Amino acid sequence: MTTTGYSILRNPFLNKGTAFSVAEREQLGLTGTLPSQVQTIEEQAEQAYKQFQAKSPLLEKRIFLMNLFNENVTLFYHLMDQHVSEFMPIVYDPIVAESIEQYNEIYTNPQNAAFLSIDHPENIESTLKNVADGRDIKLVVVTDAEGILGMGDWGVNGVDIAVGKLMVYTAAAGIDPATVLPVSIDAGTNNKKLLENPLYLGNKHERIAGEKYLEFIDKFVTAEQKLFPESLLHWEDFGRSNAQVILDKYKDSIATFNDDIQGTGMIVLAGIFGALHISKEKLVDQRFLTFGAGTAGMGIVNQIFSELKQAGLSDAEARNHFYLVDKQGLLFDDTEDLTEAQKPFTRSRKEFVNSEQLDNLEAVVNEIHPTVLIGTSTQPGTFTEAIVKSMAQSTERPIIFPLSNPTKLAEATAENLIKWTDGKALIATGIPADNVTYKGVTYKIGQGNNALIYPGLGFGLVASTAKLLTQETISSAIHALGGLVDADEPGAAVLPPVSNLTEFSQKIAEITAQSVVKQGLNREKIDDPKQAVQDAKWAAEY
Repeated sequence: MTTTGYSILRNPFLNKGTAFSVAEREQLGLTGTLPSQVQTIEEQAEQAYKQFQAKSPLLEKRIFLMNLFNENVTLFYHLMDQHVSEFMPIVYDPIVAESIEQYNEIYTNPQNAAFLSIDHPENIESTLKNVADGRDIKLVVVTDAEGILGMGDWGVNGVDIAVGKLMVYTAAAGIDPATVLPVSIDAGTNNKKLLENPLYLGNKHERIAGEKYLEFIDKFVTAEQKLFPESLLHWEDFGRSNAQVILDKYKDSIATFNDDIQGTGMIVLAGIFGALHISKEKLVDQRFLTFGAGTAGMGIVNQIFSELKQAGLSDAEARNHFYLVDKQGLLFDDTEDLTEAQKPFTRSRKEFVNSEQLDNLEAVVNEIHPTVLIGTSTQPGTFTEAIVKSMAQSTERPIIFPLSNPTKLAEATAENLIKWTDGKALIATGIPADNVTYKGVTYKIGQGNNALIYPGLGFGLVASTAKLLTQETISSAIHALGGLVDADEPGAAVLPPVSNLTEFSQKIAEITAQSVVKQGLNREKIDDPKQAVQDAKWAAEY
């Protein structure tokens, strides 16, 4: 890799722009290629932030930040570190949704992503090599964009999800951005709008599924592990028919993680533990109703199920705590078209006098009296006043998590949930929510944002050179996050605020590394897991 003259200014990992000193300019062949004034990174950040503030609307702010990233990675993260709460929703959810919808129209240099086409499996290894360009890759985030957020199938446009995810990893936990790789698997798309768009940049054919698709995934994993044997492989926004199948195939042989299945489950369980710290109740005494039994919903169920078993319950006892509601109503063992993930958690019609009437959420809530209501349905406004008041009548501190995002898809607003339960509800939302003041108490609303947990978990796995991610490690990270709640504060949030992201990501990384070393799953010798995390942390400084 040439690192002199204009090539260094064009390399975002090495470029300092106007911060190159006079001596560096002479040494690197940059004399006369930059204005004579040498700036500090602080001066550059101040200048860039003013440029950012001048942009409107939010999508324009995102485009500005992506262009800054493409030019100078260190400055981008230095600036993000100063404004993490402000930048998070722009770099990732919810503004990333707009950038995905308009990806082809606003296309810019794609942040060092690798694009793999299902039509050319022979190019997988060479593509990964080309994009890595000699870098020591420790973390790969891959998406096929079949199940983006609440948006569905967005084909190659969904690469922005992998890019945004990695930006959060670095901003929150401090993983070196030169060691990460976003990957798009372009298996086609069933989104007619994209296929009919003359500007669409992906494969213009329907999505390939079945054996051919899974063979391509296998070739990708083989090449990825061959080229980057010490990497963590993070799966993102795969469709419900593939996500669990892929995770189950590889989770016992390589260090791998699916954020929609495991990350969502982890953050929700951490939020539940936070809520139970406040209500002084036990996990084993709860009845869980999940509204929306897709990838995210079942990931949550499986995570809670694993934790109930760790608490000493048998499989049958643990399963008895769950009720799944999807578009058909309560899912029974004779419901048609059940997914493999749903089947173990269905109910028997024999349990109910009038099972056929349990075909809507309100009827199910009135029948089973859940203590925890989780929404991953993408059906806006479905946690109605009647449903919420019914819950509040049967449980002292109802735990209600309307997690669907973006904002327009949320099952309820935090403000309404506080009002309808007379301040008793313990709430986490899927999108940022303002504090709610009700009867003189200010209620802080936790955000069920996976960014609260996956950066620390992933960084801890990378820093500890983990061979595998086990349930024991996952549980350790969940308890670490759930324990950060101030249970005695009136109106306390069930999860810590995103503004403290870097602080508790560090704690989660340390706990994760300790768990890996304790289980003997580290590849390299590590005497002090906390020190290993400290040593691996990257800082956005020249």
